[in-house]
Amino acid sequence: MSNNKRQQTMAKIQRERAVKEKRERKAEKKQLRAEERKARAAGLPLPGDELAAGDEFAAGDAPADVDLPAGEALPASERDVA
Repeated sequence: MSNNKRQQTMAKIQRERAVKEKRERKAEKKQLRAEERKARAAGLPLPGDELAAGDEFAAGDAPADVDLPAGEALPASERDVA
């Protein structure tokens, strides 16, 4: 029997790190969803639920005559209407 130990490769270390980070992100998302469910059950407003004062449109419902910043295109449904 050989007592040689093989050195861990950088590729393996990177794979393990990626898996660990993915698990951490998943746990964070799960925690946020649980907090959101609790807040909704308690009837508390969540950030982003209410519209800003004077805001007439929901997200993505901008009127056709609004100029978009350079690089932003209208969604297909609004492109056909405009």
